[in-house]
Amino acid sequence: MISRDILKADAMLLLVAVIWGVGFVVQKTAMSGADPIGPLTFAGTRLLIGGIILLPLLLVARRWRPTRLASSGQQWKAMAGAGALLAGGGMLQQWGLVYTEAGVAGFVTGLYVVLVPLLGLFIGYRVSRNTWVATALAVVGMYLLSVTGRPALNPGDLLVLGGAVCWAAQVLVIGWIAPRMCPVKLAVGQNLIGGLLATAVAVMVETTTAAQLQTVLWELAYAGPLAIGLAFFLQILAQRDAPPAHTAILLSMEAVFGAIAGAALLQERLTGIMLLGCAVVLVAMLVAQRKPPVQMTTAD
Repeated sequence: MISRDILKADAMLLLVAVIWGVGFVVQKTAMSGADPIGPLTFAGTRLLIGGIILLPLLLVARRWRPTRLASSGQQWKAMAGAGALLAGGGMLQQWGLVYTEAGVAGFVTGLYVVLVPLLGLFIGYRVSRNTWVATALAVVGMYLLSVTGRPALNPGDLLVLGGAVCWAAQVLVIGWIAPRMCPVKLAVGQNLIGGLLATAVAVMVETTTAAQLQTVLWELAYAGPLAIGLAFFLQILAQRDAPPAHTAILLSMEAVFGAIAGAALLQERLTGIMLLGCAVVLVAMLVAQRKPPVQMTTAD
């Protein structure tokens, strides 16, 4: 029987999937103006906002302090690693959205559902049979939902795929450190480090004007506080109980919510094939719930 803690973690991860699913529409909209902001600038700015918005929580962070803490060096390495992966994933995904559709980006990003257990094999992470079955179902479902009938990949798809690799690695880093570190400190640290790295790259390769920033204020208001600040904080809280492969499967629901958001906000039509894809992803979730994999453990 699934514990109450895991059910609570699952609920938080599904909320994160909703936020990120809607976020694909918001991110695509930010790139569609007559004089759009640079994708790297947008990615860096939203990460910085997401880190700054959580700073007040440091005042009450003691309530989330775990009983067993990692060393200071391990915590800084985890924040730096997660931050660098967030920067890489955010920049590649946002850059890819310049060239590809939001729905396809949702599918390609969702491939971290299979990348997480695959990358985890290299660090000794054991994955149950149910997880592999659920992973396969989720990939099929996301394909039906987003890519069926599309003739070929384009450069934007490949950029988003690179971002998916970064997201998968970030899930593994968080899965290792989350049970042994204050989640507020981890969320603030990874977001600010990622934001500074992405902004540094953006300054070198893009020119941004105040007028461009003003045109995406509403998009940044969603993509920063919600999609980065709240969503990554909830992900960290959830991964104190939910193992990485299980986390990836639940977060893959963002492809479903992205399709729903596209239909509601951009009047995109959900075909019968796409609805079948949604159903397959839901089945994948149920399979994953039958016997969740154990939490990842690694040497200190």
